[in-house]
Amino acid sequence: MTDPAERDAAEEASAFSHPAVAPDAAAAYGSHPDQVIDFYAPRDGRAGAPLVVLLHGGAWRAPYDRVHLTPFADFLARRGFAVANVEYRRGSLLPQQGGAGPVAGRWPDTFDDVAAALDALPSLVRDAVPQADPRRIVLAGHSAGGHLALWAAARHVLPAGSPWRTPGPAALRGVVALAPIADFATAVELDVCSGAVLQLMGGEGELGARGPHADPAALLPTGIATAVVQGREDIVVPQAVAEAYVDAAAKAGEMVGLTLLEGVGHFPLIDPAADACAVVAEEIAQLAY
Repeated sequence: MTDPAERDAAEEASAFSHPAVAPDAAAAYGSHPDQVIDFYAPRDGRAGAPLVVLLHGGAWRAPYDRVHLTPFADFLARRGFAVANVEYRRGSLLPQQGGAGPVAGRWPDTFDDVAAALDALPSLVRDAVPQADPRRIVLAGHSAGGHLALWAAARHVLPAGSPWRTPGPAALRGVVALAPIADFATAVELDVCSGAVLQLMGGEGELGARGPHADPAALLPTGIATAVVQGREDIVVPQAVAEAYVDAAAKAGEMVGLTLLEGVGHFPLIDPAADACAVVAEEIAQLAY
Protein backbone atom coordinates (compact mmCIF):
# COMPACT_ATOMS: atom_id res chain seq x y z
CA MET A 1 0.00 0.00 0.00
CA THR A 2 1.22 3.48 -0.83
CA ASP A 3 2.32 5.52 2.16
CA PRO A 4 -0.55 7.96 2.91
CA ALA A 5 1.75 10.98 2.95
CA GLU A 6 3.30 9.95 -0.35
CA ARG A 7 -0.13 9.42 -1.88
CA ASP A 8 -1.28 12.82 -0.68
CA ALA A 9 1.82 14.56 -2.03
CA ALA A 10 1.42 12.91 -5.43
CA GLU A 11 -2.25 13.79 -5.61
CA GLU A 12 -1.56 17.39 -4.63
CA ALA A 13 1.21 17.66 -7.22
CA SER A 14 -1.13 16.39 -9.93
CA ALA A 15 -3.95 18.76 -8.97
CA PHE A 16 -1.59 21.73 -8.96
CA SER A 17 0.22 20.75 -12.17
CA HIS A 18 -2.38 22.15 -14.56
CA PRO A 19 -1.83 25.62 -16.01
CA ALA A 20 -4.16 28.33 -14.80
CA VAL A 21 -7.11 29.03 -17.08
CA ALA A 22 -8.02 32.68 -17.60
CA PRO A 23 -11.68 33.59 -17.09
CA ASP A 24 -13.97 34.85 -19.80
CA ALA A 25 -15.03 37.76 -17.60
CA ALA A 26 -14.45 39.12 -14.11
CA ALA A 27 -16.37 41.46 -11.86
CA ALA A 28 -15.72 43.08 -8.50
CA TYR A 29 -18.23 42.79 -5.68
CA GLY A 30 -16.37 45.21 -3.42
CA SER A 31 -13.40 47.57 -3.28
CA HIS A 32 -10.80 45.17 -1.85
CA PRO A 33 -8.58 43.44 -4.46
CA ASP A 34 -9.76 40.04 -3.21
CA GLN A 35 -13.42 40.93 -3.67
CA VAL A 36 -13.69 39.61 -7.20
CA ILE A 37 -15.48 36.84 -9.08
CA ASP A 38 -14.15 35.20 -12.24
CA PHE A 39 -16.68 33.85 -14.72
CA TYR A 40 -16.41 31.01 -17.21
CA ALA A 41 -18.95 30.58 -19.99
CA PRO A 42 -20.13 27.09 -20.98
CA ARG A 43 -17.77 25.94 -23.71
CA ASP A 44 -20.60 24.56 -25.84
CA GLY A 45 -22.20 28.00 -25.97
CA ARG A 46 -25.53 26.75 -24.70
CA ALA A 47 -28.08 29.18 -23.33
CA GLY A 48 -29.74 28.51 -19.99
CA ALA A 49 -26.71 26.72 -18.57
CA PRO A 50 -26.72 25.92 -14.85
CA LEU A 51 -24.43 28.18 -12.82
CA VAL A 52 -21.89 26.56 -10.52
CA VAL A 53 -20.56 28.93 -7.87
CA LEU A 54 -17.12 27.75 -6.73
CA LEU A 55 -15.43 28.52 -3.41
CA HIS A 56 -11.80 27.45 -3.30
CA GLY A 57 -10.03 25.77 -0.43
CA GLY A 58 -6.62 26.22 1.14
CA ALA A 59 -7.49 26.32 4.86
CA TRP A 60 -8.66 29.95 4.49
CA ARG A 61 -4.95 30.89 4.22
CA ALA A 62 -3.43 33.66 2.13
CA PRO A 63 -1.09 31.60 -0.08
CA TYR A 64 -4.02 29.71 -1.60
CA ASP A 65 -6.24 31.73 -3.90
CA ARG A 66 -8.79 31.00 -6.60
CA VAL A 67 -6.16 30.43 -9.29
CA HIS A 68 -5.56 26.82 -8.27
CA LEU A 69 -9.24 26.09 -8.89
CA THR A 70 -9.31 27.52 -12.43
CA PRO A 71 -8.54 24.19 -14.17
CA PHE A 72 -11.51 22.71 -12.31
CA ALA A 73 -13.66 25.69 -13.33
CA ASP A 74 -12.65 25.11 -16.95
CA PHE A 75 -13.40 21.38 -16.56
CA LEU A 76 -16.95 22.23 -15.51
CA ALA A 77 -17.32 24.81 -18.30
CA ARG A 78 -16.33 22.14 -20.81
CA ARG A 79 -19.17 20.03 -19.44
CA GLY A 80 -21.74 22.69 -20.20
CA PHE A 81 -21.87 24.62 -16.94
CA ALA A 82 -21.45 28.34 -16.44
CA VAL A 83 -19.03 28.91 -13.56
CA ALA A 84 -18.42 31.70 -11.05
CA ASN A 85 -15.09 31.32 -9.22
CA VAL A 86 -15.23 33.46 -6.08
CA GLU A 87 -12.27 35.06 -4.34
CA TYR A 88 -12.45 36.23 -0.74
CA ARG A 89 -10.16 37.64 1.92
CA ARG A 90 -8.06 35.01 3.63
CA GLY A 91 -5.59 34.88 6.50
CA SER A 92 -2.23 36.51 6.93
CA LEU A 93 1.06 35.26 5.58
CA LEU A 94 2.61 32.14 7.05
CA PRO A 95 5.36 32.70 9.65
CA GLN A 96 8.04 31.60 7.17
CA GLN A 97 6.77 34.33 4.84
CA GLY A 98 7.14 37.03 7.45
CA GLY A 99 3.63 36.81 8.88
CA ALA A 100 2.63 36.67 12.50
CA GLY A 101 -0.39 35.56 14.48
CA PRO A 102 -3.32 33.55 13.13
CA VAL A 103 -2.95 32.55 9.51
CA ALA A 104 -6.30 30.93 8.66
CA GLY A 105 -9.02 33.29 7.55
CA ARG A 106 -10.09 36.66 8.90
CA TRP A 107 -12.96 37.29 11.26
CA PRO A 108 -15.32 38.69 10.15
CA ASP A 109 -13.84 39.59 6.75
CA THR A 110 -13.88 36.12 5.21
CA PHE A 111 -17.57 35.72 6.02
CA ASP A 112 -18.36 39.30 5.00
CA ASP A 113 -16.89 38.59 1.59
CA VAL A 114 -18.65 35.30 0.91
CA ALA A 115 -21.98 36.83 1.95
CA ALA A 116 -21.38 39.92 -0.21
CA ALA A 117 -20.30 37.85 -3.20
CA LEU A 118 -23.43 35.69 -3.07
CA ASP A 119 -25.64 38.75 -2.63
CA ALA A 120 -24.05 40.51 -5.62
CA LEU A 121 -23.98 37.46 -7.86
CA PRO A 122 -27.45 37.70 -9.46
CA SER A 123 -26.78 41.16 -10.87
CA LEU A 124 -23.16 40.44 -11.85
CA VAL A 125 -23.86 37.21 -13.69
CA ARG A 126 -26.39 38.81 -16.05
CA ASP A 127 -23.65 40.83 -17.70
CA ALA A 128 -20.68 38.52 -17.15
CA VAL A 129 -22.22 35.24 -18.34
CA PRO A 130 -25.57 35.85 -20.05
CA GLN A 131 -25.72 32.14 -20.96
CA ALA A 132 -26.21 31.25 -17.28
CA ASP A 133 -29.62 30.42 -15.88
CA PRO A 134 -29.84 32.19 -12.48
CA ARG A 135 -32.70 29.86 -11.53
CA ARG A 136 -30.33 26.88 -11.56
CA ILE A 137 -27.49 27.69 -9.18
CA VAL A 138 -25.41 25.08 -7.40
CA LEU A 139 -22.89 26.07 -4.74
CA ALA A 140 -19.73 23.97 -4.67
CA GLY A 141 -16.59 24.26 -2.59
CA HIS A 142 -13.51 22.23 -1.77
CA SER A 143 -12.05 21.80 1.72
CA ALA A 144 -12.25 25.22 3.43
CA GLY A 145 -14.30 26.29 0.42
CA GLY A 146 -16.63 23.38 1.14
CA HIS A 147 -17.13 24.85 4.59
CA LEU A 148 -17.92 28.25 3.06
CA ALA A 149 -20.37 26.72 0.57
CA LEU A 150 -22.28 24.95 3.33
CA TRP A 151 -22.21 28.12 5.43
CA ALA A 152 -23.42 30.34 2.59
CA ALA A 153 -26.36 28.03 1.97
CA ALA A 154 -27.31 28.20 5.66
CA ARG A 155 -27.40 31.97 6.15
CA HIS A 156 -31.16 31.94 6.64
CA VAL A 157 -30.74 29.81 9.78
CA LEU A 158 -27.94 31.86 11.33
CA PRO A 159 -28.63 33.09 14.87
CA ALA A 160 -30.89 36.11 15.14
CA GLY A 161 -28.86 39.29 14.97
CA SER A 162 -26.14 37.81 12.79
CA PRO A 163 -25.04 40.40 10.19
CA TRP A 164 -25.03 37.68 7.53
CA ARG A 165 -28.49 36.29 8.21
CA THR A 166 -30.96 36.41 5.32
CA PRO A 167 -34.74 36.48 5.71
CA GLY A 168 -35.16 33.30 3.69
CA PRO A 169 -33.18 30.55 1.99
CA ALA A 170 -31.08 31.35 -1.05
CA ALA A 171 -32.45 30.42 -4.45
CA LEU A 172 -30.23 27.38 -4.87
CA ARG A 173 -30.71 24.02 -6.52
CA GLY A 174 -28.30 22.64 -3.97
CA VAL A 175 -24.81 22.43 -2.51
CA VAL A 176 -21.99 20.03 -3.36
CA ALA A 177 -19.30 20.11 -0.67
CA LEU A 178 -16.01 18.41 -1.51
CA ALA A 179 -14.07 17.13 1.50
CA PRO A 180 -15.48 20.05 3.49
CA ILE A 181 -14.36 21.27 6.90
CA ALA A 182 -18.00 20.83 7.84
CA ASP A 183 -17.99 20.01 11.55
CA PHE A 184 -15.84 22.25 13.72
CA ALA A 185 -15.77 20.02 16.81
CA THR A 186 -14.42 17.07 14.84
CA ALA A 187 -12.01 19.24 12.85
CA VAL A 188 -10.59 20.74 16.05
CA GLU A 189 -10.30 17.32 17.66
CA LEU A 190 -8.37 16.01 14.65
CA ASP A 191 -6.32 19.22 14.30
CA VAL A 192 -7.35 19.56 10.68
CA CYS A 193 -4.95 21.75 8.69
CA SER A 194 -2.80 22.44 11.76
CA GLY A 195 -5.34 24.30 13.84
CA ALA A 196 -7.00 26.19 11.00
CA VAL A 197 -10.48 26.20 12.54
CA LEU A 198 -9.31 27.79 15.79
CA GLN A 199 -7.30 30.34 13.82
CA LEU A 200 -10.35 31.18 11.71
CA MET A 201 -12.42 31.65 14.86
CA GLY A 202 -9.79 33.84 16.51
CA GLY A 203 -8.63 31.27 19.05
CA GLU A 204 -10.14 28.69 21.35
CA GLY A 205 -11.61 31.39 23.57
CA GLU A 206 -13.75 32.68 20.70
CA LEU A 207 -14.94 29.32 19.40
CA GLY A 208 -17.92 29.12 21.75
CA ALA A 209 -19.25 32.55 20.81
CA ARG A 210 -18.41 32.53 17.10
CA GLY A 211 -18.96 28.87 16.30
CA PRO A 212 -22.78 29.12 16.16
CA HIS A 213 -22.36 31.79 13.47
CA ALA A 214 -19.83 29.84 11.43
CA ASP A 215 -19.99 26.06 11.99
CA PRO A 216 -22.12 24.32 9.31
CA ALA A 217 -22.88 21.46 11.72
CA ALA A 218 -24.57 24.00 14.00
CA LEU A 219 -26.69 25.42 11.16
CA LEU A 220 -29.02 22.54 10.45
CA PRO A 221 -31.45 21.81 8.99
CA THR A 222 -31.18 24.14 6.00
CA GLY A 223 -33.90 22.72 3.77
CA ILE A 224 -31.49 22.91 0.81
CA ALA A 225 -30.43 19.78 -1.07
CA THR A 226 -26.88 18.98 -0.01
CA ALA A 227 -24.35 16.40 -1.16
CA VAL A 228 -20.91 15.72 0.28
CA VAL A 229 -18.19 14.00 -1.75
CA GLN A 230 -15.28 12.62 0.23
CA GLY A 231 -12.21 10.52 -0.51
CA ARG A 232 -11.71 7.64 1.90
CA GLU A 233 -7.93 8.13 1.80
CA ASP A 234 -8.08 11.84 2.62
CA ILE A 235 -5.54 12.72 5.32
CA VAL A 236 -5.98 16.49 4.96
CA VAL A 237 -9.66 16.64 5.93
CA PRO A 238 -10.42 13.08 7.06
CA GLN A 239 -13.64 11.23 6.35
CA ALA A 240 -14.68 11.56 9.99
CA VAL A 241 -15.32 15.29 9.50
CA ALA A 242 -17.80 14.70 6.67
CA GLU A 243 -19.46 11.87 8.57
CA ALA A 244 -19.92 14.07 11.65
CA TYR A 245 -21.70 16.68 9.53
CA VAL A 246 -23.94 14.09 7.89
CA ASP A 247 -24.77 12.66 11.31
CA ALA A 248 -25.58 16.14 12.65
CA ALA A 249 -27.91 16.68 9.70
CA ALA A 250 -29.69 13.39 10.37
CA LYS A 251 -30.18 14.32 14.01
CA ALA A 252 -31.71 17.60 12.83
CA GLY A 253 -34.11 15.70 10.59
CA GLU A 254 -32.35 16.34 7.28
CA MET A 255 -30.78 13.89 4.86
CA VAL A 256 -27.42 14.86 3.38
CA GLY A 257 -26.01 12.68 0.63
CA LEU A 258 -22.53 11.29 1.25
CA THR A 259 -20.48 9.81 -1.58
CA LEU A 260 -17.30 8.09 -0.39
CA LEU A 261 -14.68 7.40 -3.04
CA GLU A 262 -12.34 4.44 -2.60
CA GLY A 263 -8.63 5.00 -3.12
CA VAL A 264 -9.08 8.78 -3.30
CA GLY A 265 -7.50 11.44 -1.12
CA HIS A 266 -8.07 15.17 -0.81
CA PHE A 267 -7.01 16.68 -4.11
CA PRO A 268 -8.38 14.40 -6.88
CA LEU A 269 -11.82 15.93 -6.26
CA ILE A 270 -10.65 19.10 -8.05
CA ASP A 271 -8.10 17.51 -10.40
CA PRO A 272 -9.36 17.37 -14.01
CA ALA A 273 -6.95 14.48 -14.66
CA ALA A 274 -8.54 12.33 -11.93
CA ASP A 275 -11.60 10.10 -12.28
CA ALA A 276 -12.96 11.61 -9.05
CA CYS A 277 -13.45 14.93 -10.81
CA ALA A 278 -15.99 13.36 -13.15
CA VAL A 279 -17.88 12.01 -10.13
CA VAL A 280 -18.02 15.53 -8.73
CA ALA A 281 -19.36 16.90 -12.01
CA GLU A 282 -22.09 14.26 -12.00
CA GLU A 283 -23.08 15.15 -8.43
CA ILE A 284 -23.40 18.78 -9.50
CA ALA A 285 -25.42 17.82 -12.57
CA GLN A 286 -27.85 15.77 -10.51
CA LEU A 287 -28.74 18.86 -8.49
CA ALA A 288 -28.60 21.35 -11.36
CA TYR A 289 -30.90 19.60 -13.83
